[in-house]
Amino acid sequence: MKPSSRIVLTASAIAMFLVIAASAKPAQVRHPAYLHALSDLRFARAHLERPDGGELHQQEKDAIKEIDKAIWEIKHASIDDGKDLNDHPAVDAQLPWRGRLHKAIDLLDKAHQDISKEEDDPAAQGLQQRAMEHIDKAHHHVEEAIQVVEGQ
Repeated sequence: MKPSSRIVLTASAIAMFLVIAASAKPAQVRHPAYLHALSDLRFARAHLERPDGGELHQQEKDAIKEIDKAIWEIKHASIDDGKDLNDHPAVDAQLPWRGRLHKAIDLLDKAHQDISKEEDDPAAQGLQQRAMEHIDKAHHHVEEAIQVVEGQ
């Protein structure tokens, strides 16, 4: 093979690689709303953990389970920011339990809103629906926990 042919072949291979690499967007670029939802879900989960290590009511335990399922659904679709559950802003230690529950509701609403945007990828539509169902169930359980706290 002539040296000029090798150069042309090598240049063509590099150009092809660059075109493919440029078109393959990572999950962070394709689905930034899901990454925001992951952050909101982790932060909501943190608000549901008792600051004094006390026993959680069943509603709070159920809400945490549903949040974990929503996080799993999103990460299962390879939309992952690589952060663990404890990677979230600090929870206000002065916030009373009722306030923490309300903050969790706000964060669940934000996560729901983040992932409810129109999805044109059929594979992600199933993920989107399952994650929203888990977020909605978590929301319901936190509302029940608020009713318990307000009834005390």
